[in-house]
Amino acid sequence: MTTNADLLSRRQVAVVRGVGHTTPLSASRARNAELWDVEGKRYVDFAGGIAVVNTGHCHPKIIAAVQEQMIRFTHTCFQVVMYEPYIALAERLNAMAPIPGPLKSVFFTTGAEATENAVKIARAATGRTGVIAFTGGFHGRTIMASALTGKVVPYKKGLGPAMPEVWHVPFPTVQNGVSPEDALKYLDFIFKADADPSRIAAIIIEPVQGEGGFHQVPSVLMRALRRVCDEHGIVLIADEVQTGFGRTGKMFAMEHYDVGPDLICVAKSLAGGFPLSGVIGKAPIMDAADPGGLGGTYAGNPLACAAALAVLDVFEEERLLDRAEVIGQRLRTRLERVQGRNDLLPIADVRGPGAMVAFDIVKDSVSGEPDAAATKRVVQRAYESGLILLSCGTNANTIRILVPLTAEDAIVDEGLEILEQALAA
Repeated sequence: MTTNADLLSRRQVAVVRGVGHTTPLSASRARNAELWDVEGKRYVDFAGGIAVVNTGHCHPKIIAAVQEQMIRFTHTCFQVVMYEPYIALAERLNAMAPIPGPLKSVFFTTGAEATENAVKIARAATGRTGVIAFTGGFHGRTIMASALTGKVVPYKKGLGPAMPEVWHVPFPTVQNGVSPEDALKYLDFIFKADADPSRIAAIIIEPVQGEGGFHQVPSVLMRALRRVCDEHGIVLIADEVQTGFGRTGKMFAMEHYDVGPDLICVAKSLAGGFPLSGVIGKAPIMDAADPGGLGGTYAGNPLACAAALAVLDVFEEERLLDRAEVIGQRLRTRLERVQGRNDLLPIADVRGPGAMVAFDIVKDSVSGEPDAAATKRVVQRAYESGLILLSCGTNANTIRILVPLTAEDAIVDEGLEILEQALAA
């Protein structure tokens, strides 16, 4: 029998060490919110492939849609011979996105491609080159996307100089002692010291930071960014790669605000486990790039587009936005009870909209000092006990929960029970 240890040994010989791994497990099969490793052990999945399977592993409707498309054809390259699933998906997303005015969409394969192409589109539309992002933000691992990412280790360390003309504003969180007013003041410093607003093509921000620790952008900041962008002709880009498609209780996290962006980057749960990403935006901005300036050989693959159309159907038919709120409330209620116990590791700041829930592990409840070492131990204890769990955060002390929105209450409760045991002091 193949074991996890066997495959880990083979991995270490054959696969570069630059690709990290949270657990030493190797998957054999998965269904909804459960996963089995190659040794037959069952796990509750609170990671969801890093927010990719909001509709659960192997949802039968999505699998059926892909199988039907597979029989027809698997690839033509949309730039060579177009196909209806790509066009139909663009039409549906254009009708759904919380952006005013006529919209257009373009599809790619990865989240990094989405953020990078959003910057390209903004540059084409404005004739400018500068970009402003935020500390703690994660926008991908390509050269431009990693330049946008507001965290050095592990995304930039030792990988050479970043792309020029990218500036970072401190993201407002209580933990980092930064207020929305501080962030706006720093943005003004950039405009005065480094780059006139007339040089800035785009401001990119995650409505809720993913890798940065599940911190939501305060409404006052989002409104201010919209005003700044309108005043100076800057394109506002919402990176919804991790928040998108129901995780926050809204189809798009930007629906929590009374202002909209110019462009939205999407990926992850868009296609229920099949590689697909995209940019949705105002038609005049989206059309700024010349023909051939956007696209890719595998961009908008027909199998992935068919899966995405099925994902949107599942959201409607199973009312997954409502389910996200129910799951989120269930998670927060249990974690808030845990927070008050002194026989468990101290945790703080249970947070997150919808089912995008996180909390911090701290050394003590008085100082609130981050405890990254304890967080790492909790993740290890969890998978040893049958729960796949992820950490994140600028201080590496945040536990995030990304259980599929299709998970039954009993599975959610089982995962929370294991998490509680992993927090034992």
